[in-house]
Amino acid sequence: MTQVATSPNQLLSALQASLTVAHDGTLTVRDAARLRTEGAAIIAWSAAFSTDEATVKSAQWLARSAAAASGIYSASTAPLYAARAKGAYEGLSVPAINLRAQVFDMARTALECAARLDGAALIFELARSEQTYTFQRPVDYATSIFAAAIAAGWHGPLFIQGDHYQFVAKKYAADPDAVTAEIARACHLAVEAGYRNIDIDASTLVDLSHADVSEQQRVNVERSAEAAALIRAIEPRGVTISIGGEIGEVGTNNSTEEELTAYLDGFEAELARRRPGAPGLSKVSVQTGTSHGGSPLPGGGVAAVSLDFSVLERLGELARARGLAGVVQHGASTLPENLFHRFPEAGTAEVHLATGFQNTMYDHPDFPEELRSEIAAWLKAHAAEEAKPGDTEEQFVYRTRKKALGPFKRQLWEITSKAEILDAQRERFHSLFTQLGVAGTRALVTRWVPELPDPLPAAPNELISAVRD
Repeated sequence: MTQVATSPNQLLSALQASLTVAHDGTLTVRDAARLRTEGAAIIAWSAAFSTDEATVKSAQWLARSAAAASGIYSASTAPLYAARAKGAYEGLSVPAINLRAQVFDMARTALECAARLDGAALIFELARSEQTYTFQRPVDYATSIFAAAIAAGWHGPLFIQGDHYQFVAKKYAADPDAVTAEIARACHLAVEAGYRNIDIDASTLVDLSHADVSEQQRVNVERSAEAAALIRAIEPRGVTISIGGEIGEVGTNNSTEEELTAYLDGFEAELARRRPGAPGLSKVSVQTGTSHGGSPLPGGGVAAVSLDFSVLERLGELARARGLAGVVQHGASTLPENLFHRFPEAGTAEVHLATGFQNTMYDHPDFPEELRSEIAAWLKAHAAEEAKPGDTEEQFVYRTRKKALGPFKRQLWEITSKAEILDAQRERFHSLFTQLGVAGTRALVTRWVPELPDPLPAAPNELISAVRD
């Protein structure tokens, strides 16, 4: 069992063979191998599970600082996507992986898999809704990813993304200013945590009651541009954060060229009004026929999806003609495995993958039955209001089991069958990375993504006090 420190002093003591921290807050890696094999896990687990707030803050700082000292830096995909817009490469759909459980081990596994393929074009992301039910604030998620990169022996750019920073329609209708302020605060927290990629989703505010498409997209345009202007104002000096927009909420009607044109025209004009000369979007998410998480069947499993690749192809060409990398596919992880090679063929810029990894964990034959039953009982007690009329028990559990990831976070990190589950995840990563074109992208990323050392926050006072002790 990995050690979880209960104080900054204990944390430094556990890491003394791996690194040192000077009185001025300078971190030095003493033994890189020990840091990879032991220290990174101690940092990640202490950040995730210590009950002492000073220890948590210290571990968070150590993860980011030790990553920087190991040649790992948080980066934006904006320059890579700008190169795609200019035709510098093709045949790559960057996977954006939402990690909801076993995050340190899952990210390490993904990075090790990418490294074996000489690949570096992959993103780790977390949606705002996922933050809530997985018990991961941006700083928590980033800490696990930084520590995982150290453990994987990673080097160079590391892409971390805020996914679906969404304007919830019902909340917005009741208090638009409060929701807008909530999104602004979320952007601040993401940038502070080291995120260099943020996807703004105001597509929920599209109003199809209007006959004019530009008017349908107007509120989406205004709020997206407002959020983008804020991000440009707070991004670190020298960094252009990659910003994504969205024109059609996943699970609704397929997007059209007219909608994309109206959105991009409106966004560019509104951003220019709010922040003249500011860089715009890197990509836009569109709807092609998928839904988040898939549609569970009464007897188990997920319904087949009719995905229209021609939408991705047509709208992607239009987006690239406007200076973007292309369009983004959401809700893809529950699609059949043999479809993923078609995303690069259709010119898809980015593919978001979430529920499939959760399913691989929960549905693995070695997942403990006792824990499975405990989670099902917890869902019946705490998520009953989310049951849909006519749901079978299998459908209810499938639909709601993501809500148990936070309350059962430590049990899932400590699960006795984790090695077997990670082996299955590793196979899935390999298949997805191969089909999406990640293999061999290390040179591509190195060429287009400049090495910009991450401006690190100051070491916590509690950690400096422990150093002096």
